Amino acid sequence: MATITATMVKELRIKTGVAMMDCKKALKETDGDVDKAVKYLRERGMAKADTKTDRATKEGLVYSYIHGNGKIGVLVEVNCETDFVAKTEDFQNLCKDIAMQIAATDPIALKPEDIDQDLIESEKEIAKNKAIQEGKPEKIIQKIVDGVIEKFGKTNTLYYQEFIKDPSKDVNTVIKEAIFKLGENIQVARFARFSI
Repeated sequence: MATITATMVKELRIKTGVAMMDCKKALKETDGDVDKAVKYLRERGMAKADTKTDRATKEGLVYSYIHGNGKIGVLVEVNCETDFVAKTEDFQNLCKDIAMQIAATDPIALKPEDIDQDLIESEKEIAKNKAIQEGKPEKIIQKIVDGVIEKFGKTNTLYYQEFIKDPSKDVNTVIKEAIFKLGENIQVARFARFSI
């Protein structure tokens, strides 16, 4: 069993923003492996974050971001539960990251269920016709179409896109990590992206 030092606990606290006692427990559970402890806390954090997602979000920020060349601008409304959290640096950094994500990836909706149904039907038709032209067997065409639509939903909706700063996570995971760290429900309410 590895000795858990105050320096290790502090390092984990800086990396995760989680309370010292939780950091110490995570290091004990993972035999002093900081990377495994981060994963352990994230897994635990996701469970705790999920319990907060039904709580009302009546505060927050409308955050504006103009890309460096002035040709792309984003407005995004990110809600939380209290004005106190909305004023924190962590919440404001999250808003900035989400705005930068929108500027970079131009999502068409927040979540797959928010995509216009006519667009989904159009994408299904395109995928089906492509599969037929490629000579795919009829019995697997529907599976191919379903796979294409699932991928389309993930790559074109904000919550399920790969996070531009860390492609190992999606934006939904980044938001859940913020929920765990800040202790409040956080939701992206809406966004608008402008480009020249």
